[in-house]
Amino acid sequence: MPGSNITLKVGEIRGVQSAGMLLSAREMGLGDDHSGIIELPADAPVGQSYATWAGFDDPVIDISVTPNRGDCFSVRGVARDLAAAELGELAPFNPPRIPPAFDGGPRWRIDFPEACPWILGRTIRSVKNSASPKWLQDRLTFIGLRPINALVDITNFFTFDLGRPLHVFDVAKLSGDTLTLRRGAGETMRALNGKDYVLSPEDCAICDAAGVQSIAGVIGGEATGCDETTTTVFVECALFDPVRIALTGRRHQIVSDARQRFERGLDPALMPDAIEAATALILELCGGEPGTVTAAGAEPAWQRDATMRFDRIRSFGGSDITPEEAVASLERLGFGVKHRDADNVTVAVPSWRNDIAAPLMLDQAPTLDPAKAKQAAENCAPMEAEADLIEEVLRLRGLDAVPPVSLPQAVPVPVSTLTPRQQRTAMARRTLAAGGLAECVTFSFMARAEAEPFGTVPDALRLSNPIAADLDQLRPTPVATLALAAKRNAARGYPDVALFEVGPAFDQDAPDGQKLVAAGIRAGATPRNWLSPQRPVDAMDAKADLWAALSAIGVPLDALQITTDAPAFLHPGRSATVRQGPKTVLGCFGEIHPRVLAALDLPAPMVAFELNLDAVADPKRRRKAAPDLPAFQPLRRDFAFLVDRALPADSVVRAARGAERTLITGVSLFDLYDGEKLPEGKKSLAIEVTFQPRERTLTDAEIEAASQKVVSAVAKATGATLR
Repeated sequence: MPGSNITLKVGEIRGVQSAGMLLSAREMGLGDDHSGIIELPADAPVGQSYATWAGFDDPVIDISVTPNRGDCFSVRGVARDLAAAELGELAPFNPPRIPPAFDGGPRWRIDFPEACPWILGRTIRSVKNSASPKWLQDRLTFIGLRPINALVDITNFFTFDLGRPLHVFDVAKLSGDTLTLRRGAGETMRALNGKDYVLSPEDCAICDAAGVQSIAGVIGGEATGCDETTTTVFVECALFDPVRIALTGRRHQIVSDARQRFERGLDPALMPDAIEAATALILELCGGEPGTVTAAGAEPAWQRDATMRFDRIRSFGGSDITPEEAVASLERLGFGVKHRDADNVTVAVPSWRNDIAAPLMLDQAPTLDPAKAKQAAENCAPMEAEADLIEEVLRLRGLDAVPPVSLPQAVPVPVSTLTPRQQRTAMARRTLAAGGLAECVTFSFMARAEAEPFGTVPDALRLSNPIAADLDQLRPTPVATLALAAKRNAARGYPDVALFEVGPAFDQDAPDGQKLVAAGIRAGATPRNWLSPQRPVDAMDAKADLWAALSAIGVPLDALQITTDAPAFLHPGRSATVRQGPKTVLGCFGEIHPRVLAALDLPAPMVAFELNLDAVADPKRRRKAAPDLPAFQPLRRDFAFLVDRALPADSVVRAARGAERTLITGVSLFDLYDGEKLPEGKKSLAIEVTFQPRERTLTDAEIEAASQKVVSAVAKATGATLR
């Protein structure tokens, strides 16, 4: 059965075989009673649905409530809005004041006023706690709640009827005569759901002399819960700080009806009426004698005003609504008019609307000067309040009644709204996809043991509340999660993969410790085709992908330098780092280190690249005009140099390019020879140099002079000799 661990099966009850037809209320999910089967009267119509006969087919209205409307988490709150829309009349709520029959019971003490500014309580003795009457059980059942007993059902009833969570303590199970609201101190409490929770100093706990009996505003404790043996009950009605309740519930992963309402803010003015209404219903259903209402703290100053200018309804709200209609709408919603003239109206915000003219908390931002932030909040508050009132007027009229207006178009051709960073990201993504790599979107967190081979994994980047036990560390590079994706593909029969991702990489918890990276991997072999044989992937494949992305985002490839100080997760002899100047590292490429492959059981061979999109400089705002096409033919000359075997080829290329910048337009390496007939420790590098004359055709003497400059520049920079 849904919501329970009960499995219906064929059985024999009182000598009658039952194929899931003879059931108790508990087995039907209608309550806790499992003392016997549900017996129908003799006049129950045979063949009719039990839900219809028992009245369980009552329509259920499912309402999507926005986070700011905590007042609508109740039947009365929704009815109040419907009445304001003239869809009925709101029934008055004036509970009688119950005179106390005695003075006694637990008292409150608040040691954590930041979490609870005000709390009420009342002791009721000589109660008889049994099953609730049918009307109360039905109302709870219809909204998906399970009836428990009269006292608990009454608190659940007011949670949904008034939006006012209450809690009841069995006084006989309490120790001492004082209930204290204080910070948690590492205690463990078993809650009503049967789970144990360890409280932190940020949690507000309700404690007696024996220890914690409730996590305030979230869930009560099992030790002091009410059952059929309860004869004296203490009713709690409190006002808790919404933010602290939300953080406590999130910290302990508790989602309760009380938390949902407290974390959105409650009506402070309703508390005295709520405890009187609960007292009256307890006396009606359970009998007993009420004690005096005990309190701690004080009702906070919730009263606030808001002013609306009538002309702003049109200019800001885009709708023609007369001042009379606007004021009438606000009055129906419970706003009290304090002042009105021809231009504006000032109203008192009702106690249940804590989303209207709410105080701004700019002074809590750590990056702002507190005094300036407070002044800015005070300056913004009137505008925020006016916008809130205009929204209420438009909402009551109907947002569909606001006429649609096309946005003005300032220029016929829209200017790009993408930032340079967003443009680089889009272009890199498009280029890598066009190069045959499949885009992946992986989690930014992974298992710590799997992240360690790919870089530094500081404890500051370890998640304190991961969605899974093996996803507890922010990744140092997307290469790590892509490598694991390739591993999963190989395990399913797809060893040859080419994947890329554009996402964050993390190396510290400072604001600049996150960077946007375009990363990719290739594993296995290259695709089969008729132009070239299939071969294992190598570092040059990763370099080609990186070069394509760099070129697409506008990085001049001629200005790049390649060094051998690649990250430790790459093969030290088959990898490189790409730099633009001595300080700017744009990325890296190479084979994954065999040690990493073995540690994580990754498929081999595997190559990877990484491009730091945040390190690429934004383009200059003023673009240069395209150069004129040269009128003269280019001239190409080949040079072969004998250099040290350890010398990077890039050093020769850069030296040749700088020999005659006005004339040389291209230098490329086209041959590497490292065989016989060369001196020990030497290799031969052959480059092609393109000379492009601009004004006239070069003479033989000018060509020879330019060629000699190339030879001299390479020899001076690298010690090379011309072969």
